Amino acid sequence: MSHHRNPKTLLTPVMHGVLERMARAGHMPLHALTPQQARAAYAAGADVLELPTHPLARVEDFTITARDGFAVPVRLYAPSHAVLPVLVYFHGGGFTIGSVATHDGLCRRLSHHAGCAVLSVDYRLAPEHKFPTAAHDAWDAVQWVAQQGATRALDGTRVAVGGDSAGGTLSAVCAIWARDAGLPLALQLLFYPGTAAHQDTESHRTFAHGFVLEEPHITYFFNHYIRTPADRDDWRFAPLDGRTDSGQLAELEGVAPAWLGLAECDPLVDEGVQYADRLRMAGVPVDLEIYRGVVHEFIKMGRALPQATQAHTDAARALQKAFAP
Repeated sequence: MSHHRNPKTLLTPVMHGVLERMARAGHMPLHALTPQQARAAYAAGADVLELPTHPLARVEDFTITARDGFAVPVRLYAPSHAVLPVLVYFHGGGFTIGSVATHDGLCRRLSHHAGCAVLSVDYRLAPEHKFPTAAHDAWDAVQWVAQQGATRALDGTRVAVGGDSAGGTLSAVCAIWARDAGLPLALQLLFYPGTAAHQDTESHRTFAHGFVLEEPHITYFFNHYIRTPADRDDWRFAPLDGRTDSGQLAELEGVAPAWLGLAECDPLVDEGVQYADRLRMAGVPVDLEIYRGVVHEFIKMGRALPQATQAHTDAARALQKAFAP
């Protein structure tokens, strides 16, 4: 990414207006709040720019049992009562905030447009549950779908993983575990995933302040999530450049095909592009879309941004193609 003297000039006029209105609202920055307060603040604003929600034939809340016996809440969305392929979805929020509820509209839209089931996973959050609990909960949910999805009219042979931001990280990690376990996934659907061990790319510098996901937020979230600085260099935190126990980069050969939807004006855009490159180098089919002039979190701003609707459509098309018999 080229360095811009004023990166704000990259924004679309509408995106610029949204950011101006957010600045004028003058909310306390998330990193000045306790994690509990930050969750409540994020939840309160989660639907402000969301499109109206889609009614669906099935919306069911239940729990699945994690490896340590914890009952992980999940919400299942489906456009019909038929046996359907399923996207296992992990919400964003820096492993610290966000929930099934904050991403309800997005999951409904993906289910509606792709004609598939979506299982949204309320994995445990930091700081109450530190790394790697979120990753374990995510993978336990994927395994449940493959082994027991049929009990909920889910086709355990046609499974995709997906998520935004930290949820994208969890999806990428699950795709690697699935490859290792011989569990074939149809797709990994990654909206602006975090993939890097350290936030030192050009885009992290360019978009550090004033583009929704700010540098102090990232530090705040990760400091809640990681147990020790060494966790940053673990591939389960950083699938791009983190290391395995033997000190190697995570092997990406043979993981599921990837669809990546990135935001141009996002600190995470460079590591998203770099992850797409590493996947391609490993022979993995990759579809990469960069939505111009928008920021991190844009996919939840469909009322204001045409790029959000476009990204939903593109992601749904990628799912349909991946699930086609």
